[in-house]
Amino acid sequence: MEIERIHAQLRSSADVILGLAQQVDEIGRSAALLVETLRRGGVVLTAGNGGSAAEAMHMAEELTGRFRSNRRSLPGIALNADGPLLTCIGNDFGFDAIFSRQVEGIGRAGDILVLFSTSGRAANLRQAVDAARGKGMRVIGLLGRGGGEIAGLSDIEVVVQGGAVEHIQEAHQVVMHIWLQAVEEAFATGEEGAA
Repeated sequence: MEIERIHAQLRSSADVILGLAQQVDEIGRSAALLVETLRRGGVVLTAGNGGSAAEAMHMAEELTGRFRSNRRSLPGIALNADGPLLTCIGNDFGFDAIFSRQVEGIGRAGDILVLFSTSGRAANLRQAVDAARGKGMRVIGLLGRGGGEIAGLSDIEVVVQGGAVEHIQEAHQVVMHIWLQAVEEAFATGEEGAA
């Protein structure tokens, strides 16, 4: 690969990430909502497709495991992580129901659903939002490309501006790490919410 193309890729990625500065209020409010949910004993359910599924799993494992520092384990469940369950639901109810069916079964009022989507076009995420609303849950959308059909359905949305899927995903990781840092600070050993 030519050096100039590498520089162009780096500049493109940096521009998309720097564009998040226009949404610091949404990023801060969503971080606060995650902390509030966990302090009240709520569970964080995450969901995404493809590369966004990997981000959803990343967030859930950082909550249950740890991000940077030791603190008590927090409840994070990635709805896309269980292959046999996904194929069971997909086979019996259709792919569009793979997340909503789980939200119906394990979600409860006071929990929160975090959606990862670069396009906002996934019908299975849309159905998950509907199921979450039916359970009295809150919803955070980490979206891209204007938010697609999911735009406007979440309590708080961070919509990454940019056309390249890989740069949207990179920006999603930055936002997710900001959220995780806020959670970790709130639940640090000896702080409020610590076990």
